[in-house]
Amino acid sequence: MSDDRERADAVYAALLERAGERWVQPRKERTARLLELLDDPQKTYRVVHLTGTNGKTSTARMIESLVRAHGLRTGLFTSPHLERFTERIMIDGEPIADAAVADAWEEIEPFVGIVDAELDAAGDAPLTFFELLTVLAFVACADAPVDVLVLEVGMGGSWDSTNTADGDVAVFTPIDLDHADRLGDTIEKIAEVKAGIIKDGAAVVSSRQAPEAEAVLRRVAAERDASIAFEGQDFALVEQRLAVGGQQITVRGLAGEYREEYLPLYGEHQGFNAALAIAAVESLIGGSQRAIVGDVLAEGLQGATSPGRLQLLGVAPTVIVDAAHNPHGARALAAALKDSFDFDEWGLVLGVLGDKDAAGIVQTLLPAVEHVFATAPDSDRASDPDALADLVERVGGRATVHPALVEAADAAREWAASADRRAVIIAGSVVLAGEAIALAEDEDWKSGWRA
Repeated sequence: MSDDRERADAVYAALLERAGERWVQPRKERTARLLELLDDPQKTYRVVHLTGTNGKTSTARMIESLVRAHGLRTGLFTSPHLERFTERIMIDGEPIADAAVADAWEEIEPFVGIVDAELDAAGDAPLTFFELLTVLAFVACADAPVDVLVLEVGMGGSWDSTNTADGDVAVFTPIDLDHADRLGDTIEKIAEVKAGIIKDGAAVVSSRQAPEAEAVLRRVAAERDASIAFEGQDFALVEQRLAVGGQQITVRGLAGEYREEYLPLYGEHQGFNAALAIAAVESLIGGSQRAIVGDVLAEGLQGATSPGRLQLLGVAPTVIVDAAHNPHGARALAAALKDSFDFDEWGLVLGVLGDKDAAGIVQTLLPAVEHVFATAPDSDRASDPDALADLVERVGGRATVHPALVEAADAAREWAASADRRAVIIAGSVVLAGEAIALAEDEDWKSGWRA
């Protein structure tokens, strides 16, 4: 292990000593205070800020690729990671270097104690894992330096620590019920929190939304004197068709029409994500007056990747992984299994975290699969696989129980290899998706099944 990797791992260990990523207090002022002591690095580049319920990371990665294709230096901040935490901060399309992480932390660390002491004196909790990770990303991007940061919220919007940055463009993927205990129990309430990322004079682009969410976004944009454009009204995915390794799409953008462009991602929802990404980048580079040049668009779309989202992990049998971890994501996955692949039967390796709507995920995916291999992600928040199997059987499905992913994957791949036109999908958790990617590489699933 190199010295730089040891230094970066030490940074992650220090972050893990903090209140966990799921610990969320509605506060951004503490993050802002630390950034102020660091001379506000988040104000040294332009920002595209994304929120929504599903599709944020895929859309963010497409936006970053399109911006980079324009010759601009990019940063990308997303969460969570699949295998290693440095994936969360990308510089020019690559995970941040270990040395850059460690150097940024050395800049930050002397001021962390100051802010923690201020918080303690006020009777408030210390800075958290995600608050510090956000600051780390901002500092690292300033040090790079980047021209544009594509920034995904951690949770919600208005009080999220990422909202200490001022987004030139605010991007909204579909808003659905999720984190209802933190964000509100109606789509309207959730939209209100998410609309907090809209800044004065910004450009806003949004996926097609439920009427109550659209009304909130339009009102807040008007209050902020921000322009707003909606998919289906102001820009649209006009056509998509299957292609080898992905799809061809035609998009009516804000500034031009882009015909038969290749997108190397599976799933109808990724076509809609691409249309949203195009509108966001048009808004960044010149709004409705400046279309994206054809070769730049082609380079940006063809360079887009979305690890853990309908990602091919194995052949003979085919194994796909998808991080669908709520009913909305499960609906997109079920549609993709039907429309983007040509198999008669799917086996589902399913592992869900305890704070997710496991029943909703099961009910959504079950009609699309023949057999469920219930397992548990490697997390202390994992749902019990026996309880997951019981959920499947209560709604008429077939399930077997496997304590860990390695056993579940072996059983599912053996099942798929035993008959023609069968394949495996691994889904239900980002944690499980990360495990699956590492396991597939370690066992070389692309060489085929070996009993």
